[in-house]
Amino acid sequence: MRKGNTANARECALSVLVACRRNGAWADAALKAQLGKCALSAQDAALCSRIVYGVMQNELLLNWYLSAYCTQKLDHLQPPLADILRIGAYQILFLDKVPDHAAVSESVELCRTNGRSAASGLVNAVLRKVAQNKSNLPPLPEGNIARLSVAYSHPQWLVKKLVSLLGTEEAEAFLRIDNEASPISVQVNPLKTNEKALVDELRGEGVCVTPHPWVPGCLELSGTGDLTTLSAFYNGRFTVQDAAAHLIVCAADFARGQRVLDVCAAPGGKSFAAAFAMENEGSILSCDLHENKLKRIREGAQRLGITCIETAAVDGRAFREEWAGHFDVVICDVPCSGLGIIRKKPDIRYKDAQEFSALPEIQRAILENSARYVKDGGLLVYSTCTILPEENEQVTDGFLKAHDEFTYEAFSLPNGVSAPGHLTLWPQRDNTDGFYLSRMRRKTHD
Repeated sequence: MRKGNTANARECALSVLVACRRNGAWADAALKAQLGKCALSAQDAALCSRIVYGVMQNELLLNWYLSAYCTQKLDHLQPPLADILRIGAYQILFLDKVPDHAAVSESVELCRTNGRSAASGLVNAVLRKVAQNKSNLPPLPEGNIARLSVAYSHPQWLVKKLVSLLGTEEAEAFLRIDNEASPISVQVNPLKTNEKALVDELRGEGVCVTPHPWVPGCLELSGTGDLTTLSAFYNGRFTVQDAAAHLIVCAADFARGQRVLDVCAAPGGKSFAAAFAMENEGSILSCDLHENKLKRIREGAQRLGITCIETAAVDGRAFREEWAGHFDVVICDVPCSGLGIIRKKPDIRYKDAQEFSALPEIQRAILENSARYVKDGGLLVYSTCTILPEENEQVTDGFLKAHDEFTYEAFSLPNGVSAPGHLTLWPQRDNTDGFYLSRMRRKTHD
């Protein structure tokens, strides 16, 4: 990799995009790994991140414009030429501080440093045409679904689904937010501090802090750099968790001394939220399939000063006789499509819809099994970070039809909204991730 400034940022960004295409890596994980190798300055690391997420968030739109000026189909180009073109076009169309000539010349240089010197003329010609025409770009496709799909770079199947659920205007608002920067949301650890003290501490470290508009103890951060370098993080005074996920405390109604089971616990945020609400008194059993994920939960609990959490490597679909009827609250935050967190994981949108088709069966199996662990009068909480009804209310409605010993029970949110047993949170409405949350009470035998 060459020495010097923004060229390194572009090469690092290209390496991340190549890892995503070639290995199916998630962009956030690949970016973190690559930044660890590149040793970029803070400014260059920010540019690299901006390019990676910008290309991911606008891929279909970039393809649309590039295809108007490229004589070859993008998917017929040798790797990584398509991504080199996208990186160049993204800078020209979206980054005002990058001169067009720099975006073009550095993209040509990326061809040379990646063994594609023969294609440098093509890259130069295409990107110069994009720059020359950026105030007069080709019109978007006709038809509402096709237009929204290209404009916001979401697949047509998902756009159709959103329009059917929300109507065109609100669907477009959802799509627009998906392409905006997502705030870093953290939760105050009441075992070690309070909201005012944490806000003062973080601001003292140069972090921009905005309290969430309606979720107490939730702070939105910017200007953090690497969160793990903050003393407040190292000393366990906060944990990273979106406002929506933290609302598990509203549905679960945690209390001191309870026995709680978190069936699909990794990376641990909901178990930590339970421990905070329970004032670290009682017991929480946090489960996951993989021991390496359980290790992260234990490490997080130690950092936060939580002592009431134990872990177990368990498949949520496999019944454990010794747990039957044992828990006051059982949390089922099940594996899901993740379509409510696209703004944090922009590459989710490009997953094949068929990959999601098997999820409801898995979700139902986990819910069915987990219900057996709820004691009489106890609570069963089901949640996902998606907005698809087939993974949400269709799962819980179907469960209740088959299990009359459970019933929805209303709960309230801090903003005064009352949920009749379940609700979906939407980013364009609620300033949270897209999230589904339900509360079901097991009836007490007479």
